[in-house]
Amino acid sequence: MRVFLTGASSGLGEAIALEYARRAPGAVIGLVARRRDALEALAGRLTGVTAVPYALDVTDRAALHAAGSDFVARYGAPDVVIANAGINGPTLTGTPGDDESFERILRTNVVGVFDTFAPFVESMRARRSGTLVGIASVAGIRGMPSLGGYCASKAATIAYLESLRLELRPSGLRVVTIAPGYIRTPMTARNRYPMPFLMDADAFAVRAADAIARGRSFAVIPWQMGWVARLLRVLPDPLFDLAFARAPHKPRTPPT
Repeated sequence: MRVFLTGASSGLGEAIALEYARRAPGAVIGLVARRRDALEALAGRLTGVTAVPYALDVTDRAALHAAGSDFVARYGAPDVVIANAGINGPTLTGTPGDDESFERILRTNVVGVFDTFAPFVESMRARRSGTLVGIASVAGIRGMPSLGGYCASKAATIAYLESLRLELRPSGLRVVTIAPGYIRTPMTARNRYPMPFLMDADAFAVRAADAIARGRSFAVIPWQMGWVARLLRVLPDPLFDLAFARAPHKPRTPPT
């Protein structure tokens, strides 16, 4: 098995990498992240597989394309490409500096998904097999206060992946959307409000890899958040506004 994974050095990406190393001995796993030291440390922990680290930011289109081309040239087209890299940060409209944060979040969380897949589509189409996976979020179902940039980016990711699934269906490629709920990671560790159905990252990775293997078009993890997402999707705007207008705001920290 050949896997290419972005956002690999911590959180969900780290857990997914470890899960594929556990379930696919002999696999080749391409690892993309910004922090070279953390990336190389993870590569050293992935026993029984070939770990190929690429230290880069997914907003660097040229570097990401070069990494993808290098992976295909050395190991062939991947079986699974997972666009997991994502950031969050303050995006209050009209607040000085938040405009740059908003743009960076969209560039990473949406355009970065597109750019992660782009180097592989041609070779996967030629083979007529493979799975492209985007890590979205239940935050993409409805907007939440203080999370405008993040919610917008995940909503866009969900819509983009749905379009891509239809686009690539005749070619034999599968597109899988994974929408995590609250997962215990460094990103959620800063939250100072209740997080229902909070799940450990390693448990999430098992369920995500299972969903990818089955080729599910859309999977919410944990499943309980799937019911919450369905409810939020159909909740009339007046009731939604009443319930969530005073929801706690995420702590203001730089995009990470």
